[in-house]
This record gives sequence, C-alpha cells and structure tokens, in this order.
Amino acid sequence: MARYADDLALAHVLADTADSISMARFRAIDLAVESKPDLTPVSDADTAVERAIRATLSRARPRDSVLGEEFGTEPAIAGAAAPDGGEPSTETPNRHVNRQWVIDPIDGTKNFIRGVPIWATLIALLEDGHPVVGLVSAPALGRRWWAATGHGAYAGRHPSSATPIRVSGVRKLADASFCYSSLDGWDATGRLPAMLDIMRAAWRNRAYGDFYGYMLVAEGAVDAMTEPELSLWDLAALVPIVTEAGGTISDLSGRPGPGGGSALATNGHLHGELLGRLR
Repeated sequence: MARYADDLALAHVLADTADSISMARFRAIDLAVESKPDLTPVSDADTAVERAIRATLSRARPRDSVLGEEFGTEPAIAGAAAPDGGEPSTETPNRHVNRQWVIDPIDGTKNFIRGVPIWATLIALLEDGHPVVGLVSAPALGRRWWAATGHGAYAGRHPSSATPIRVSGVRKLADASFCYSSLDGWDATGRLPAMLDIMRAAWRNRAYGDFYGYMLVAEGAVDAMTEPELSLWDLAALVPIVTEAGGTISDLSGRPGPGGGSALATNGHLHGELLGRLR
C-alpha cells in the first residue's frame, strides 16, 4: 500500500480537478460537440479535462509518460527531477520502472452530451504495462471508486468517507445479474447468439454500460459485465478496482489485463462459464 499511497492521493487530486471542469459543462446549453475520425463524439469538456490532468501530471510526475484518449501519448520528460526537486521519497518507484498514466477524460461521452448522469473520468497508473492504481470519478452520481495494488478497493464521495467494496458470492448463472454493452457491438463480432443465450440463462440482465457495469461488479451489486470492443483507456482504471475487490477481469480470450481490446469482469465464480459461452 505504502508504495502507491502518494500516487493514489494524486489521482484523487486529478479527479477533483476533472470533476470541477466536467460538472460545469454538464447540461450546458453552449456545450460544443464534434465528431472524431472514428465518428464517436467528443465535447469541449473531454478536451478540457484531459488538458487539465496532463498539466498537473507534467508538474507532479514529470518522469511518467501519459496516454489519454483525446491527445494520445506524451513521453516522460527526460532527465526530469523528482517533484520536489530533490531525491525520490521511499514511495517513489525505482527509475527503471516504466510508469504511465492512462486517462479517459469522460467515459460515457454520449451520456454526457445527452444529459444522462452516468459518465465518469477514468484515471490509471501502469507500471511496466500493468495497472497498479485505478480511480473512477462519477460526479453527477456523487460517487467515486478507487484501488491500488495491495491496498483494497473502496467507494464513496471522497477518501474521507470511503467504504471497502467486495464482489458478490453468486456462483450460478441462473442466480446472477448480468450486465452488458449495447447489442450492436456483439452483433458485429458474431457473438450475439451467445450473448442472447447468456441473457436468457441469467436471473436478470441489464445494459448499464461503460464504466458503471464494472463498478457494480466491484460493489457486488451485479455479478458480471462484458464488452466486445474497448481501448486501453476504457479499461486500465477498472482493472485494479475489480481485482482488489476480489473479482476477475480479462479479455474475451481469457487473458488478464486491459490490453486485449475486450473485457469480461465477474465475481470470479462465474468467469470460466461465461468465457466458455462467449467463445
């Protein structure tokens, strides 16, 4: 825990900044929205949040690289000093470790631009490609989730009001609440028949979408969440939260981590069966 305490505290500072920007633009009548080359929307809030986070990281963690959805990769500053201008503290990782912050300024932009409150800023820290810190801040819901390797997973409005979270103990699909993304993506990947079979077999199914389904898995409110097409910034922050809450997260081939381009998150008990069905 001690190794990542400073990084987790910084993630909360970044989230505070992001929340102040995004909430000021949420449901604003002058919100500017454009289409990116992949035809997905981007608002002025997305870009403003990412710029603000990058500016803080450039000062606080100049030796770490940054990857964001809107502005790509920014390398670490070569030869940068420790944040205080002196030697690293005992909580600062060794210099040979490749550290990268991964940012999704607003996950759920389509919800954001339509006034639906289910959207969040996702902040992750990767060491040598492995997520070790994750924070999800959903200010319109008044809720935040966070975790660090070996530290456990928590939720609340702020660290001062944190509550530990844990996945459910449901072991049978017939008793499970199953969460998924929109069906058109599953149709495009050829897995729609398998998805429909799972939905029929589960006790309950709902498409909460985006980050929210994964956080509900971590809290034990639902038992599984899956999406067929994702980017690194969509997933990196979610991995530590789900796993530190006792869950399992992998891509649809079963490989752990956020880099596989798809995701299945479960309470662990249901993971093998759902992977088999989705394959």
